[in-house]
Amino acid sequence: MKNEFIKNWDTQLKKGLLPFFVLKALEAKECYGYELIQTLKDTFGIDITESTIYPLLVRLMKENLLVHKWVEQTSGIPRKYYFISAEGKANLAEMKQTIEEVIIKIKGQ
Repeated sequence: MKNEFIKNWDTQLKKGLLPFFVLKALEAKECYGYELIQTLKDTFGIDITESTIYPLLVRLMKENLLVHKWVEQTSGIPRKYYFISAEGKANLAEMKQTIEEVIIKIKGQ
């Protein structure tokens, strides 16, 4: 069982890496908002709410890291699908490199 300090630290670590996790998930597959929430939970073990994901998606679109498209559904309600842009892919590659460098430093290599 994790102590309270470690639980809080783990939460803050995941929160800080959330933009990375979103870009990583959308690199693999374009998603609509709720689907992305489920993907983040299933893939990275991150529980987030709509009130967290949508402002982040808007911010990433303003940074030109994501783009979206509307897709008509048989139910009649279109869904906004998000996918990573070329600039987003370039930033994701840099983020991966930085994370790898941090992990090497943590391991003391």
